Amino acid sequence: MGEGCAAALPANAFNWIAIWRRNYLAWKKVALASIVGSLADPMIYLFGLGLGLGIIVGRVDGTTYVAFLAGGMVATSAMTSATFETIYAAFTRMHAQRTWEAMLYTQMTLGDIILGELAWAASKAFLAGTGIIIVATVLGYATWPSVLYVLPVIMLTGFAFASLAMVVTALAPSYEYFIFYQTLVLTPMLFLCGAVFPITQLPPTFQQVAQFLPLGHAIDLIRPAMLGRPASSMGLHIGALCIYAILPFFLSAALLRRRLMS
Repeated sequence: MGEGCAAALPANAFNWIAIWRRNYLAWKKVALASIVGSLADPMIYLFGLGLGLGIIVGRVDGTTYVAFLAGGMVATSAMTSATFETIYAAFTRMHAQRTWEAMLYTQMTLGDIILGELAWAASKAFLAGTGIIIVATVLGYATWPSVLYVLPVIMLTGFAFASLAMVVTALAPSYEYFIFYQTLVLTPMLFLCGAVFPITQLPPTFQQVAQFLPLGHAIDLIRPAMLGRPASSMGLHIGALCIYAILPFFLSAALLRRRLMS
């Protein structure tokens, strides 16, 4: 039992780097297409809703609607990039290509592999979120240099959503099941957490639900920094994202150990 539990945890603090590097070298071959794909959806929201609907909406929370929307799109891009990397690319390496099985014949433990996959997914989330920030800053929708405080939050957001998605990866029998997670979890979270409109416009019950969702905590950290405003309850938001990053990691490790090593 003890050996089995140890196999589901990282062997040391450095083995995950090899997993990260392996994924990076594979990604380099399609880097441009990957970056464009990660940026396309949030950029469409930013300019389609921000510039189009912004004319009708006017100012929101003391700023232009497109500037308000930019913070939500940074968090959303980190969420979707980390999630899709985990539920599709990591699932492929685990299930279809059986790359993980080959790695387990080395000194790597399952925990090393999971941690490396999460770090890589968070890195892709960082690239996606940073791309939105650069565009928003150049166009004057974000304040420099306060946007620099957003960068570690993007990374933490990526870890949190990658960790949650790894649980889905551990449970899903096939690719077809991921649509349920996208439709029933990610899409409602987009509209409940204040990404596209203030949560104060929601009924009180939905506002209470939004307080427990990871995207809401990410937005509450990212949007004020991009607008050059102080963020309230920073410790609470950072702590919540850390919980979402850590607890699902251990759950996914236990589930994947049962799936792969039993």
